[in-house]
Amino acid sequence: MKYLCVIPARCGSKGIPFKNIVDLCGKPLISYTIDIALRLKAEGLLDTIIVSTDCIEIANISKSLGANVPFLRPKEISGDKARSADLALHAVDHFDSKNIKFDTIIILQPTSPLRIYEDCLKSIKIFNTNQENSLISTYKEETINELIMYYKENNRAIPYKRDHSKGITRQEHGEVYIRNGAIYITKVDYLKKEKNIISNTPLIYVMSKERSINLDTPEDLETIRKLKCK
Repeated sequence: MKYLCVIPARCGSKGIPFKNIVDLCGKPLISYTIDIALRLKAEGLLDTIIVSTDCIEIANISKSLGANVPFLRPKEISGDKARSADLALHAVDHFDSKNIKFDTIIILQPTSPLRIYEDCLKSIKIFNTNQENSLISTYKEETINELIMYYKENNRAIPYKRDHSKGITRQEHGEVYIRNGAIYITKVDYLKKEKNIISNTPLIYVMSKERSINLDTPEDLETIRKLKCK
């Protein structure tokens, strides 16, 4: 398969200004993802690596780290409500216009800096050896379940499940798998047809819960620093 790797890194961030290039252990956050992608490319697993950004500063840093930045992403697909599918399609369309074709797109978000090379390697191997349109990375959660989940309506807790009060133990309600945003792999044909990066029954790769932290808040950054900067 011919892989296009897209590393999305827009300017805007409400919680942490310029989050994608914030200092993490003396390096810009995005460098950890670029380093993994470059290693995968050196081993023949990825064909092209690009950073999709709307920011000149992020573009310049990404180039200095060895990534290709062939365009600046349009503002209309760079805001808070921008979908990953939109930026993926934009990247694919860019290469299509140059008659450069890819079978598969892998999206590696910089906000998952605890993701390791082996996570990406194993995900690619799972995807390449199974017949499915997409793959998502996840972590196993044994404490969170719909039986203990509620939404708030006025001052009342409205349960997701009617048997929420039956006293079911953790062992009885079982485990669930939570999408962590670290790795998405999608067939380009599916992306073009469905305008989505996740199929109805995606393949699953399970990461550890510790490595699944997605940097969103200053508190997340401090937690990641404690784990990464040892």
